[in-house]
Amino acid sequence: RLGHQIVSDFFARDGLPLGERYTDCGLLLYDIESQDMHCGGSGCGCSASVLCGYLLRGMREGKWNRIIFAPTGALLSPTTTFQGESIPGICHAVVFSNHKEG
Repeated sequence: RLGHQIVSDFFARDGLPLGERYTDCGLLLYDIESQDMHCGGSGCGCSASVLCGYLLRGMREGKWNRIIFAPTGALLSPTTTFQGESIPGICHAVVFSNHKEG
């Protein structure tokens, strides 16, 4: 929930409120009321599961014609963690579309 709120706040601050058009892969996979997930699950695991098991199927079924998929992850290293360093994050955006371009 925390990451979802942070991203929503950043976009709203820049004049781009996301509203219902944005969701978080961890929020789609887990029941935050009954599962002890703290600040989310594995970025790569959640994003792969949601993309392959939910988003692409929804596109095939016509639920969405275009999505922007921006999975995030933490670049964890025991060395930097033990040294008290910050944990860098990574995100890449990919657009999936049902429409042929060009």
